[in-house]
Amino acid sequence: MIRIRAGSARRMRPGAVFLAVGTGLFLRARRTLLRELRQARAVAGAAQSVLLRPLPASVGGFGLAAAQLSADPGAAVGGDLYEVMATEHGVRVVMGDVRGHGLAALGTVAAVLGSFREAAHDEAELAGVLRRLDRALARHLRGREPGHPAAEDFVTVLLLQITDDGALHALNCGHPWPYMLNTRGAEHLLSTDVLPPLGPFPLPADLTAVPGGRLRPGETLVLYTDGVADARDADGSFFPLPAVLSESTRDGPVSPQTILRTVFTRLLHHTRTRPRDDAAILVLANPGHCATRPTARRGAGNCATGPRPPVDG
Repeated sequence: MIRIRAGSARRMRPGAVFLAVGTGLFLRARRTLLRELRQARAVAGAAQSVLLRPLPASVGGFGLAAAQLSADPGAAVGGDLYEVMATEHGVRVVMGDVRGHGLAALGTVAAVLGSFREAAHDEAELAGVLRRLDRALARHLRGREPGHPAAEDFVTVLLLQITDDGALHALNCGHPWPYMLNTRGAEHLLSTDVLPPLGPFPLPADLTAVPGGRLRPGETLVLYTDGVADARDADGSFFPLPAVLSESTRDGPVSPQTILRTVFTRLLHHTRTRPRDDAAILVLANPGHCATRPTARRGAGNCATGPRPPVDG
């Protein structure tokens, strides 16, 4: 039994008092910082979800799946961007890659994506869309802090347009060409030279979209960023994207979601960790059957195999 006599309480030493007070202040400051960090991440996550909003399962009759893996553990998205929109000019697609990654690149992503979402509807020609993106990026870069080296800011951009009969046209500013998946496996959509990335150099006066054949029923396009193709394993070997894509469709066409899941699973298995660069993949498939395409142009084709009969009235 421990007996405590009245008046015999021992006084705490000054060092112990300071230690107790300091520990309390530290724990309180730590709780405050953690709460503010959670709030900041929640706000950033909400902003990112609006900026790079989830794509629907289909747009304009084409099946879709897309996802991004940020190299920054604190960010849901980073410097990669994509969007797919059905317009009266056809289905228009953008895939881009901002120099840098993580939250620091979000401002540039916002400038490019915001411009595309307006220009895709407004501009009759794909060249007009690209010029609008270029001007929006230039305005954004001029607003950067003084002394920031503008030469280090650039964005690779791939623009695609798919008309109602499946015809493909493209403009490419320094971005990897997408793969076309069909019975022959995985092939690059085009192998022509590309324009320089947006930012450091002006666009040429003569800007004409390059024809890329057709996206036929049962065929699939896979767009991606450098973070996918340049991912390496512990031995320095690059991720074998073409082989993985060919293997995923060896038994015939599969859903865009299946392709997306297969590629990201194999990518993470290859690197054994989070990639060093942002990685984004967008899969767009012609399902091989007619479906009403929500374009604003009446009488346009509703299937990639041919035009729709005239609409009465």
